[in-house]
Amino acid sequence: MSPVSLLLLCSLLPCSLCHSQDPFSWLYGRSGQALAALQADRTGGDCPEECDCPPSYPVAMYCDGRGLTSMPSIPERIKYLYLQNNQISAVPDAAMVNASNLVWLMMHHNQIRSDAIGKKAFLKLAKLDRLYLQHNNLTSVPSNLPRSLRDLRLHHNSIDKITGADFEGMDNLTVLYLHDNSISEISSSLKSLGSLTLLDISGNKLKKIPESLPAHLHQLYLESNSIDSVPEGFLGGFSQLQYIRMAHNQLTDKGIPPNTFNVSGLVELDLSFNRLERIPIVSTTLQHLYLQANSIKEFTLGSFCSIVDISNFSRLRTLRLDGNEIGRQDIPSESSQCLRQAFEIDI
Repeated sequence: MSPVSLLLLCSLLPCSLCHSQDPFSWLYGRSGQALAALQADRTGGDCPEECDCPPSYPVAMYCDGRGLTSMPSIPERIKYLYLQNNQISAVPDAAMVNASNLVWLMMHHNQIRSDAIGKKAFLKLAKLDRLYLQHNNLTSVPSNLPRSLRDLRLHHNSIDKITGADFEGMDNLTVLYLHDNSISEISSSLKSLGSLTLLDISGNKLKKIPESLPAHLHQLYLESNSIDSVPEGFLGGFSQLQYIRMAHNQLTDKGIPPNTFNVSGLVELDLSFNRLERIPIVSTTLQHLYLQANSIKEFTLGSFCSIVDISNFSRLRTLRLDGNEIGRQDIPSESSQCLRQAFEIDI
C-alpha cells in the first residue's frame, strides 16, 4: 500500500487505530463507562447476600421482608438501610460500628427487645436523621440515641415511661411518635425539645396532660388516654399550636377552666368521645371542632360568638355535635349569622 493510500485510510478511521492504543476502544468507549457505572459499588465492604444494594442507588441497602433474625453487616457507604418486616430481636453494640454514614434506619415491624439493644449500638450514627422502631417489643426508649435525629418513631411498643435522659440533647428532633404504648409517666425532659413540632402520645395510660411540653409544637395528639382535666393556662405556653386532639378521654366540664380553648391560632380541636355537657368556649378563628359522642344538652351560641355583626363571626367550617343530647331543632335561628362559614354541622 502506498504512503498516500495509508494516509487516506487513517483519515477515515478513528484516531485510536493510527496509534498504539486499543484499536477497538472507539467502539465501546462510552458504553464501557456506563457499564462500569452500573457495576456494584463495594466501597466500605460488599453488600450482604441476604440484602439488595442496587447499582443504580449504591448508598441504599434493602433487607426488608427477608426473614432475617439478626442484623446483617453494613457497608460503610450505606446511607439508607431498610430492615423492616423481619424477625430481628437484638441490636448488638458491634452491629452498626461501620455504619457511620447512615441517614435513614428503618427497623419497624421486628421483634427487637430493649434488653437486647447494646448501650453503644447507636453511638456511631452521628448523621442519622430518621429512626423507625415502631411495632417492636421495646419496654423503654433505647439509650444513647443519635442527637442528630429529626424523626423518631417508637409507637406500638410497650414503653411504660419517659425518663429525663431519653431525649436529652435532641435539639433537631421535629417529629416524635410515642402513641400506642403503656406510658403512664412523662418527665419534663420533653420541654427541652425546642424544634419539636409534632408530638403524638395518644393511646397510652396518661391520667393528666404532661407538664412542660415543648413551646413550638404545631400538633399535639393526646387521644385515648385517661385524662379528666386540663390545667389552667394550658395553651398559654404555646406560640404555634394549631391542632389538638383529645378524643376518647374522660374530660368533664369541671375539668376544663373557662376560656381554655379560646386562643387564636388554633385550627382544629377534637374533644369527641368525652363526658362534656356543655360546648366549651372556643376562639372565633377555630376552623374545625369535633364534639361528637359527649353528653351536651344545649346549643350555646355564645360558645362561638360573644358578639355577632359584620366583622365579628366564627370562622368555624366543621362542627360535629352528633351523638349528644340535642337535635337540629335546638340550634338558635341567629346561628346563621355567627356560623356563617360553617359548611358542615352534624347534630
